[in-house]
Amino acid sequence: MKWYQDHLKTVIVALALSAIALPAASETIIRKSITYFSIGGRTASDLDREMSRRGPLSQTSGRRHPGATQIKFNGSATFIGKDGRCHIGGAKVSLSTKLVLPRWSNRRKATKEMALLWDTLASDIKRHEERHAEIARTHARQLEKTILGLPMTRDCPTLKARVNRVSQEALLAHDRDQQRFDRIEAANFENRMIRLLRYRVATRPVN
Repeated sequence: MKWYQDHLKTVIVALALSAIALPAASETIIRKSITYFSIGGRTASDLDREMSRRGPLSQTSGRRHPGATQIKFNGSATFIGKDGRCHIGGAKVSLSTKLVLPRWSNRRKATKEMALLWDTLASDIKRHEERHAEIARTHARQLEKTILGLPMTRDCPTLKARVNRVSQEALLAHDRDQQRFDRIEAANFENRMIRLLRYRVATRPVN
């Protein structure tokens, strides 16, 4: 199932900066949701074909994939200017992640062998997408800490520019970590699936 070697990740960014005087505060807001798309078929080849036809579409590659993590960052910072100096009054970063996962409509009618294959694959897809969401959460929290830790500047426009710069750097670092994870996962996919299948065979109940 070579389609699993590719992964779709959508990142939407909106960082809004305001100059309202507020007490220094931090509250990372994290939301996660899961949605499913249905696939049919009865054989491994059927599943492969269904994933290629019905999986979430990547706008970048133009291909469909077995799962996706849609990521949206939003953020705001407040600035307090006094006596010719400016410091961060507060910062808030919010993150929304939506996992898009497959659901096989014929799971209950499947043979034991196909059920085992599907359960192993579906579990690995979900784990993969959950990890993408976890990476995003880590970067959202770190960005908030970074903004709150910025030192005073001589004026608020200068501090705003620094917030913009560290925000862009943080998002680039986030993308690099996501891409690195995908490369590692793709390289290990075959060995991982064989290991997981062997484990499930060894631990499944004997009727």
